[in-house]
Amino acid sequence: MSDELLIRGATLYDGSGSEPFAADVAVRAGRIRAIGASLPVDAAQVIDAGGLALMPGIIDSHTHFDAQVTWDPYVRPSPALGVTTAAIGNCGFTIAPCRPADRERTMRNLTQVEGMSLDVLRQGIRWEFETFAEYLAQLRRSGSAVNLACYVGHSSVRTWVMGDAATQREATADEIERMAAVIREAMDAGAVGFASSTSPAHNGEGGIPMPSRLASDAEHLALIEAMAHRGGGVYMVTKGGQMPVALLEEMAARAQRPVMIAALLHNGTNPGAVFADLDAISAANTRGRKLIGQVSCCPLTMEFTLASPYPVEGLQSWQPALALKGAALEALLADPQFRARVRAELAAPATFRLFNGEWQKVHVVQVSQERHRALEQKSIAELAARAAKDPLDTMLDLALDEDLTTIFTAQLLNSDEEAVARLLTHPHSLVSLSDAGAHLTFFNDAGFGLHLMGHWARDRGVMSLPEAVRRLTLQSAQIFGLTDRGLLREGHAADLLLFDPATVGRAATRRVHDLPGGAARLHTDALGVHGVWVNGRQVADARGLIDQAPLAGRLLTEFSR
Repeated sequence: MSDELLIRGATLYDGSGSEPFAADVAVRAGRIRAIGASLPVDAAQVIDAGGLALMPGIIDSHTHFDAQVTWDPYVRPSPALGVTTAAIGNCGFTIAPCRPADRERTMRNLTQVEGMSLDVLRQGIRWEFETFAEYLAQLRRSGSAVNLACYVGHSSVRTWVMGDAATQREATADEIERMAAVIREAMDAGAVGFASSTSPAHNGEGGIPMPSRLASDAEHLALIEAMAHRGGGVYMVTKGGQMPVALLEEMAARAQRPVMIAALLHNGTNPGAVFADLDAISAANTRGRKLIGQVSCCPLTMEFTLASPYPVEGLQSWQPALALKGAALEALLADPQFRARVRAELAAPATFRLFNGEWQKVHVVQVSQERHRALEQKSIAELAARAAKDPLDTMLDLALDEDLTTIFTAQLLNSDEEAVARLLTHPHSLVSLSDAGAHLTFFNDAGFGLHLMGHWARDRGVMSLPEAVRRLTLQSAQIFGLTDRGLLREGHAADLLLFDPATVGRAATRRVHDLPGGAARLHTDALGVHGVWVNGRQVADARGLIDQAPLAGRLLTEFSR
């Protein structure tokens, strides 16, 4: 029996972090059959990889493809960016379980909390499920271009059990037990773990907190224990400043399972906060508790309009604006008292918030009126100084003059590269937080892995390329319990990324119009990628996603403990 694929003469970065070596790799039946020098040529396809490097496919541990995968099984753009496995359902913002009566509410919440278009969600989501197990069954039927591991989400479970009350109050003991039963069923069906959020930036429609934000400590503790009822699972939480690492350590101790903590980003106005969290995570690990901090290798830069201003929606002073649209919203944005409250909040210290009044990092990207064309690519700080105006007034006045259609961009967090380098090399951090599948009109960090290898390893020398590859592959595989992925080893799944170390990276973002109804999203192309294989089948080449690429991914439901 001949091999399906032979990759000859590549330099192998095997995922372990060890030094690269030259070898051939033979693939048969979706798995690596052999690795060695000068393997015999007995394959249907032979690729001469001289001068190129081969590594395991990237495992993206923080995506939001839950909705998109139901209409786009290719989960664009991730496969072309080297991702072969994605964990979905992060932060607990899943679409399952979900009763038909709650579908509209779920979509409206995603529109707010994950920056998704309501029209796109209404046109795109295929609702062929109610329970989490039925959602997994739908994913099996439809297939995907990458492997998927699915969290069961706290906000969805809360809504399933509590209905409208999920966003209004703490749960009763009986409701907590009913939620625990739903989570146990989801874990039995194949969930990779349980995901939640306590972040004040996570609001649903009209600024109402996402359901998980109303959970008591007792609820969180009971539900992580339910997740671990068979000895498995990863608990993932995007924590607010009021949720101490000490509580998360207690959860890890009770469940005896890993706790994944997001989103650890550097804030220039409170620079020590993220390192204090990492110190607490390190201390917990010395006591035998498995805590991991999710960090990003990308500056958090978002495009937005004042009609959907995600960067400031976490501000308490902005909450009255979240439920308004049209003339009512414009009237509030023009109100001097509203502006004064926003200014006062930005001037006060905070443990964590997305936007911190750094107006030099907010730019005008695109205006809708020709008379404002000269303002494009200028910072709000510069424009305010020119006009001798307050920066907030400058931004709001421009937006109001253009009926809130002006497109701005803000570099929010992770802009200090020296600080980010410390995050990336911390022994208990996981490079992650692409948010792929969400915030499609705001930013696109799906190419985070290529950016880590190109910018941080090759250009900045913050870590070696073998270490960068390990952090993108084996590290996540070990946390999730994927025993046959994340390494180039005989018998392992043939999830492969062929690339040029000299040019690997990500291109600038651009807008494409391929969402349901022709809606726009931000897209980025890969640089230096020559091929991506999922379970031995090629899904991308140097030009990007292959036309009619095979849906080669598998739904992952078995994890080691």
